[in-house]
Amino acid sequence: MTQHLLEIIYLIASVTFIVGIKFLGNPATARKGNLIAAFGMTIAIFGTIFLYEHNGAHLHNLPWIFGGLLVGTVLGFVAAKKVQMTAMPEMVSLFNGMGGACAMLISIIEFQHLNGTSLVGLEGKVFIILVGMIIGSVSFSGSMIAWGKLSGNVKDKSFGQQQFINIGLLLVILVLAYLTVMGNEANTQMFFFLVLVLSLLYGVLFVMPIGGADMPVVISLLNSFTGVAAACGGFLYGNKVMLVGGILVGSAGTLLTIVMCKAMNRSLLNVLIGNFGGGSTGAAATSASFAGSIKEVSASDAAILMRYAKKVIIVPGYGLAVAQAQHVVHDLELLLESEGVEVKYAIHPVAGRMPGHMNVLLAESNVSYDKLVEMEEINPEFNTTDVVLVVGANDVVNPAAKTDPNSPIFGMPILDVENAANVIVNKRSMKAGYAGIENELFFKPKTSMLFGDAKKALTELVSEIKALG
Repeated sequence: MTQHLLEIIYLIASVTFIVGIKFLGNPATARKGNLIAAFGMTIAIFGTIFLYEHNGAHLHNLPWIFGGLLVGTVLGFVAAKKVQMTAMPEMVSLFNGMGGACAMLISIIEFQHLNGTSLVGLEGKVFIILVGMIIGSVSFSGSMIAWGKLSGNVKDKSFGQQQFINIGLLLVILVLAYLTVMGNEANTQMFFFLVLVLSLLYGVLFVMPIGGADMPVVISLLNSFTGVAAACGGFLYGNKVMLVGGILVGSAGTLLTIVMCKAMNRSLLNVLIGNFGGGSTGAAATSASFAGSIKEVSASDAAILMRYAKKVIIVPGYGLAVAQAQHVVHDLELLLESEGVEVKYAIHPVAGRMPGHMNVLLAESNVSYDKLVEMEEINPEFNTTDVVLVVGANDVVNPAAKTDPNSPIFGMPILDVENAANVIVNKRSMKAGYAGIENELFFKPKTSMLFGDAKKALTELVSEIKALG
């Protein structure tokens, strides 16, 4: 009876995961979707604790289980409440790495349960254990490096023939995994832990050389790895909800990776070996020079342009998050609309440091979801726009993506802001963007630079517009 009840709970939880992901596809329902999926996970966890049976025995060590749940819940809640929006990508990488670590530890524990027993006839189980351990280890160590790079504590680093070394290391891991499955019992322990160590090393070497501007793609790819590793745990335990959850995360992460690559007009292979935004490529690109000169604009002149415009499009970027200026930009939007100006936000798929970073940032300040317009829909509107205000964005508005075949971002779809009548770019300095290349847009005749911290500059802009009456 209890087993049938548990199966029903798993079915309900699986449905909530699917519904939750569906709701996450729309910013207006994303919060609700997150809560629905969290509810499903909660009932699945407690259903397993109280109803799971194996050979007539229930789970034991309940104090340890609930102690772990309590510690994890408190740490996760506090960390999520305190994290700044600029650090959200690092937190996503950290949490994803913890998921990979869990899958890795499950595989280690399950393999240890086989220690001293004959592996004949258990090759399939050992295979699943190894797959979960390899993918989980790569996801864990790779996510930790991604977390370090996003937080600025780890720099892009590559060395000669690194891609060939990575391929060679992967082949060694696969050979050792085969020997673990098919080898004699005396060597399986040694081979298994060699695979573990080399998989952790591979995760580090895999992510280390990838350029900073490619990190959104890497985050979604590692997320899919963690999902696949979790699905392997579902296979091991015959746990349907764990299997469904892992498959959903793995497939969603894979699809998101494909979408991100398409948004950058690059193949996944090119992302993994191209070093877009890495040290050497970016350093070389910053030496480029463009015809024309920089034209600076004051807050009062920018206010006049925007106050008497018919249509304004705001392009948010990572600098908006750094300055925590999302609430001020919303105030600017409301003020302009009260003066009869049409205001929209142009959202590039890879703006920020993780997928959907700008959507989450602006949602925090209660910007209406229907004002967030994706790149494909907003690009035709720039021709009829009086003023574009670029706040902290750089590479996603760089015309070099269309005009310079030697640029590392050449071919990447961008926001066509240069087609507007006037472009105002708010930046703290002329420093290159995350890809490390100079921006041709800044030297265009229609472009004016509004230098300063985004929050301070936008606050001054709001004050100047109010003063115009």
